[in-house]
Amino acid sequence: MKNLNTVLISGAAVLMMASIFAFNAPAPSYEYQTFTTIESIVPGGLGRSRMLLDNGSGSLDEQKMKNLYSVVGIKMENIFNNDLSVTEKLNDLSEDGWELAFTNTGVQSPTDGGSNGIYCTRYILRRVK
Repeated sequence: MKNLNTVLISGAAVLMMASIFAFNAPAPSYEYQTFTTIESIVPGGLGRSRMLLDNGSGSLDEQKMKNLYSVVGIKMENIFNNDLSVTEKLNDLSEDGWELAFTNTGVQSPTDGGSNGIYCTRYILRRVK
């Protein structure tokens, strides 16, 4: 019984020391990357929808996306295709060690009651340095 108590006390001491070191470990340092999608809300499909990315060298990589509207109105197939493009980009970046930290969205429309505008989403990713 005495040996069992010694083993239990030693084990508890080891666990307590491990937890102290774990709580005092420095927080990881991250690097961040952002990409933005701008989807045009212009009747007739006349707008410009794009995915804007930093290609890693500080220059802009601009990829075309589908406009939300066609000549006959909202085009669900275009929304679906844009979703596929974003998902593919997120999967590619995930393979490079990036994780989606958060997103931020916004809509801009004219104040004069017009029907034009943009839908913008920012994707902020991070990975441990």
